Amino acid sequence: MQNSRKFKTVDEYISAYFAANKAHLGFYPATTRLEDFEKELSKFNGTRGSIHFPYDAPLPAKLISRIVKFRTKENEALAKIKAEKKKVKK
Repeated sequence: MQNSRKFKTVDEYISAYFAANKAHLGFYPATTRLEDFEKELSKFNGTRGSIHFPYDAPLPAKLISRIVKFRTKENEALAKIKAEKKKVKK
């Protein structure tokens, strides 16, 4: 099965994306700071940068929404820093 990906971006920064895999739905929040969600994520398999949701269980929509909002705020801050650096160079 090929991966099918869906992205959420702020400027050019990716906040999160999903990938459909054979055994699970992969959620990739594009951050290394998942410690804030460690307790809630402990019931899911995954890797350092991904969370694997089994197909036979409901998606934790509220948790996913909170993680995406967290990532979006991080990316907005990065975009603001980048814009300020561009102003200084001009």
